[in-house]
Amino acid sequence: MSSHRQRVPHIDWLRGLACVLMFQTHAYDAWLGEPARQRRFFHISRLLGTLPAPLFLFLTGISAALMILQLEARGTSPQRITKALVQRGAKIFGLGLLFRLQEFLLGQPGAPWTDLFRVDILNTIGLSLMLLGAVYRLFPVWRRAAPAAAAVGLGISGLTPPLWSTHRLQFLPWYLESYLNGVHTAGYPQPWLFPLFPWAAFALLGLTTGLVVFGPPGRSFPGRAHVLAALVGLWLMVAGPRLEQYVQRVYRVADFWHSSPSFFLLRTGILLVLLAGAYLWCGRMRLDRPKSPLVILGRHSLLVYWVHIEFVYGRFSLLAKGASTITEATMALGLLTAAMWWLAFWRDQSRVAKSPA
Repeated sequence: MSSHRQRVPHIDWLRGLACVLMFQTHAYDAWLGEPARQRRFFHISRLLGTLPAPLFLFLTGISAALMILQLEARGTSPQRITKALVQRGAKIFGLGLLFRLQEFLLGQPGAPWTDLFRVDILNTIGLSLMLLGAVYRLFPVWRRAAPAAAAVGLGISGLTPPLWSTHRLQFLPWYLESYLNGVHTAGYPQPWLFPLFPWAAFALLGLTTGLVVFGPPGRSFPGRAHVLAALVGLWLMVAGPRLEQYVQRVYRVADFWHSSPSFFLLRTGILLVLLAGAYLWCGRMRLDRPKSPLVILGRHSLLVYWVHIEFVYGRFSLLAKGASTITEATMALGLLTAAMWWLAFWRDQSRVAKSPA
């Protein structure tokens, strides 16, 4: 989920935060028994769990922007920049398919073959990167790509309610339709999947944010650029929910918590505020101190995502599924988080050792 072409500490820190939020979401969802699921604690965990996927996709867009800006500064042609984005997206999409194959094989004899076509977060990140490459190819200068990506992102968000309800493309096979609305085999969209509508929109807004905040407009005054991002984010957090009354008038069916553009704007606002907060927090860190655990996790988010799933939902789960108390699950979550940090730290050190002096 991360690229090593260009490292920005507070972007890695945010990606690490997304990893920690993902760990707790998956752990409590997999391990807690029914009595614990009725507690307020579990509902708070589920609420925090709405952040990791948007964060990963938003930061994917920002990482793509950093790549574009870096390659443009080197004089790289738009065609080669597009190719780099598409190739990166295809690689992650391929890893997503490989991950689904792994889960299918490890889940035998009970896993159905349809799990091979489940639209997971890696699939969507890969396809979103390819979409970012297509947008840049059509608008091959950062100052044009930024507004174009925002427009496409808002368009995807606006098309989500009908594609989830009144205008589903049911003539497509379910495994293709699922990439648009997450229908899978259930006959209706599943909110626990990650279809392109609306999830790809977060990557597109991330691209816009990255091109503005880290490009020429914000490069000379990074602090002001992040403060401006926070102000825009706060405005979206207030304006988003207020737009819901108009959304309900425009669309015949719009689920606020899953498909509504107003909820998309609210979450985008939260992401912008988190970006500014991470910048301010990481700006307080001294460069001669050891790297933050969250930064290390963020640098290797793909690795820890891949591994942790097996220790939560998979055959090697640390606890029996659906049978634990909050205390038991929290202790196991601490062990899981420490193990994933150690794995990321080991990978980080091995890469440092292999790098030329």
